[in-house]
Amino acid sequence: MAVLEGLKPEKVFEYFEKICAIPHGSGNTKEISDMLCSFAKERGLWYYQDEVNNVIIKKDGCLGKENSAPVILQGHMDMVCEKAPDCTLNMEKEGLNLKTDGEIVFAEGTTLGADNGIALAMIMAILDADDIPHPPIEAVITVDEEIGLIGAGEIDASLLKGKRMINIDSEEEGVFTVSCAGGIRAKCTFPIKREDRKAKSYIIEVGGLIGGHSGAEIDKGRANSSILLGRVLKTLSEETEVSLISVEGGLKDNAIPRFSVAKVCALDEAVLSSVCKRMDKIFKNEYAASDGEVFVSYKNGEDEIPMDSESTNRIINSLCIFPNGVMEMSHQIEGLVQTSLNLGILATEEDKVVADFGVRSSIDSQKEMLCQRLSAITESLGGEMELSGNYPGWEYRIDSPLRDLMTEVFKDQYGKYPKIEAIHAGLECGVFAGKIDDFEAISIGPDMKDIHTFSERLYIKSTERTYNLILETLKRM
Repeated sequence: MAVLEGLKPEKVFEYFEKICAIPHGSGNTKEISDMLCSFAKERGLWYYQDEVNNVIIKKDGCLGKENSAPVILQGHMDMVCEKAPDCTLNMEKEGLNLKTDGEIVFAEGTTLGADNGIALAMIMAILDADDIPHPPIEAVITVDEEIGLIGAGEIDASLLKGKRMINIDSEEEGVFTVSCAGGIRAKCTFPIKREDRKAKSYIIEVGGLIGGHSGAEIDKGRANSSILLGRVLKTLSEETEVSLISVEGGLKDNAIPRFSVAKVCALDEAVLSSVCKRMDKIFKNEYAASDGEVFVSYKNGEDEIPMDSESTNRIINSLCIFPNGVMEMSHQIEGLVQTSLNLGILATEEDKVVADFGVRSSIDSQKEMLCQRLSAITESLGGEMELSGNYPGWEYRIDSPLRDLMTEVFKDQYGKYPKIEAIHAGLECGVFAGKIDDFEAISIGPDMKDIHTFSERLYIKSTERTYNLILETLKRM
């Protein structure tokens, strides 16, 4: 007997259980991709599988809707594979151990992968049915969303005729996501030269910060430890002679750094001590509300080879000049960050210092503007900039018939209006917006909690309501 048998919608949970029986972590999607192709072939549906395992399945509109404009139903087939310390399941080769208490569905000891397996299950249930009124459907199921929107970036959008998309990759019922930021990684590299000597070093530390996601938390006013470190170094250089050895901070370009460190040679330790104490007090005052545990300290280091004065000035000045944080708020959606950047990684090698930025904006022209600004700063200080990982933003549409229709359906079903939301992070909708002219989309999904952890759970009644919302939307199209 199937674990999820009897849960409603029955077909949705039947397919969800089949999906969970197939290992499908990011980078391990061939088997589930083949399953989707077999599913389509068995039902006589047109399908296409590309080289990276993305799958497109098409189904004609029902009687009376054959000539309606197509709708794209979209989700991703990969999941984040995390498990409890004592779990012995091999998630690369074994299916999940599903459990339910009648209210939620979860996997014993592992992530559930409802992000985004429940989207696949809903799409398969719709494609399999012969009693659901719907326009022509183009089901687009991508790979490796969880590791960088890779599948969406590779898919051939010329195979699609639809210009309206229902993305089923959100985790909060009643929220319609209608815009997201695009992003790009900017790597700024500065050459450095070192002196032919060793000198006593001191280690300056800036830490105690909260950090957070550089999209979701960039508007919280939290400090960036590498930017604060630049202020300490600039103040120190104004009060005593300083030779820089190295600067380090942060681990990811999409995370706000919580701890940064500089190794310096300073002629006057008394001045160094005074500056660290003073900046510690200044930062505690400035960030009392957001980062109350911030600290600046120093300790003795070993004898090391410092940079020359020109290199030292170049690096310290760059940390002072670089923009960071929120650059502009949206004029259309209250409270939404429109454009930002984050100095996520600061690293020193023998002959260079590298500063990695994550740049985000829901308006592509502003993203390009920030890249130009970073390039101008970097080049003026003798460095060079390299861009990578570019994906487009999904701009908010003032006029959206799809949003209007789904809002009407939601109001009829729930007796209230949905929450219309935009996020300052990347979604696959943004990638498709860059590929399809006159594109409009909404991202929805049922309630899930603790996704990407072994405590992940999916709420059954919410799944049923969300599925019914999609069915009624298709019926009214």
